[in-house]
Amino acid sequence: MTIYLGIDDTDTRESRGTGRLARSLAAELAKNYPIAGVTRHQLFVHDAIPYTSHNSAAVIHVGTSANGCGEDLFATCREMMISDFIEGSDPGICIAARHQITPEVIAFGHQAKNMVLTQDDARRLATEREIRLEGLGGTNDGIIGALAGVGLAASGNDGRFILRDRTRELVGRQDIRAILCSGVDEVRRSDGICVNEGTVEIRKFPRPALIQGKAVLFVEGDGDLYRDCVIG
Repeated sequence: MTIYLGIDDTDTRESRGTGRLARSLAAELAKNYPIAGVTRHQLFVHDAIPYTSHNSAAVIHVGTSANGCGEDLFATCREMMISDFIEGSDPGICIAARHQITPEVIAFGHQAKNMVLTQDDARRLATEREIRLEGLGGTNDGIIGALAGVGLAASGNDGRFILRDRTRELVGRQDIRAILCSGVDEVRRSDGICVNEGTVEIRKFPRPALIQGKAVLFVEGDGDLYRDCVIG
């Protein structure tokens, strides 16, 4: 069973970002649960929506075989987020098991990429699906992105991994076989063709896209030397 834990609006322009906080939460949860990764999901950028830099939510993918562990996961992350609250932020947190994430929840996520939604929209849907959703300070606007992120992550076809096994350890030129051993499921050219041999020039660290539930790193280039592409 996969549980998705989404957070949003946890930062300010001067503070650490939501992605970094999500990775810290994942590190803590990893002491007791298998972490499949952390994904970033781009939401709607509009003058009516307050955001720090890019308006993106982060989602932790947690694998567990224990029913009822969601409350423990939620409590752990909630406590960490409250202790790391940054004045001026509007954090929200959402947690849902895969079976709770209906097409309506996924549709909410896609709507949040293209239109302005409200806290009432988010709370209403979360209540209908019995999804735990809570604001942790400020205006609480982060609940919108937190719920949207969960829906997008569960769709299996949105965003990119900012944490996936050992991918953040890879820098510079890397053999594709090493990349595939680090947590990336597939390496593909921009035309969709999978490549299994060659070298990739990694600009920062591999940030594979979430495609059909897989971590797919897209590359571009000629011959055996490629450059990684950030998609999603």
